[in-house]
Amino acid sequence: MSYLLVHFIGEEQNGEQVYFSVSQDGLHFHDLNKGLPVLKSDIGEEGVRDPFLIRDTKRGKFYIIATDLRIEKGLGWKHAQEKGSREIIIWESIDLVNWEGPRAVTVGVPQAGNVWAPEAIYDEEKEAFLVFWASKVDGKHRMYASYTDDFKVFEEPFVYMEKDRDVIDSTVVYEDGYYYRFTKDETTSRILMERSKSLTGKYEEIQSLVLEELPGVEGPEIYLLPDGKTWCLIVDRFAEGKGYMILQSKQLSGGDFTALAEEAYNFGHLRKRHGGVLPITNDEYQRLVRFFDQLNPVLP
Repeated sequence: MSYLLVHFIGEEQNGEQVYFSVSQDGLHFHDLNKGLPVLKSDIGEEGVRDPFLIRDTKRGKFYIIATDLRIEKGLGWKHAQEKGSREIIIWESIDLVNWEGPRAVTVGVPQAGNVWAPEAIYDEEKEAFLVFWASKVDGKHRMYASYTDDFKVFEEPFVYMEKDRDVIDSTVVYEDGYYYRFTKDETTSRILMERSKSLTGKYEEIQSLVLEELPGVEGPEIYLLPDGKTWCLIVDRFAEGKGYMILQSKQLSGGDFTALAEEAYNFGHLRKRHGGVLPITNDEYQRLVRFFDQLNPVLP
């Protein structure tokens, strides 16, 4: 098993585009394409943040979905929250190297001021992907969701998560009969942890002392290491401008995490901002390295 991390790097020129990094152990990442963007959006806001990558085993495809936003334009965060795009930007591929897109799909409700950090998980019962994102409606950020089979046609969106304060940046993973959801509390800039037997059912909060005492983070992502037992929760230390750090857990049900020492992992030369991690095969890893490191393709 290996890993592909898709991410953006910041608000500098070309920072809000899609970058690729790969890893064979889930802890040490190597920047592809000489540290330059692999995919660039020239539609909508002409920039993307928070890219997320998912595999469609039924169709033999991969999809990248991302926030249609470019803060570097200089319009500011208030404009982005209240008058931003209601679309998500999508690319698709059959081999992780050649990508079709970008294309834009409107998913936000008419009252939404924005659509941020879209992610997806496959719902085995419904046999469709649940895509979820944050939108500010009536002055508050909630998580909304919609089902899709092909990332082209989306069902009517619905409220997926609402708290008494603003919440954004959810990610969801399944383990031992439960869906575990990690979300940023905008009030405290800490990560909330919840679980539910049903993907769209009622979630109960799990107390996690480590997460409760970790401020200034967002963009949680979670994946299993090659041992199949150790979960890596990565969070973007946006308040300090440091990019991702890693926390580990052997069992999610207890909410117990340990923050790794910085020398125990390496995310490469680029600062990694909110993205997504996909487990890939060793053949897929070699294909990515061969194409982006050895063949040096022309950038989009």
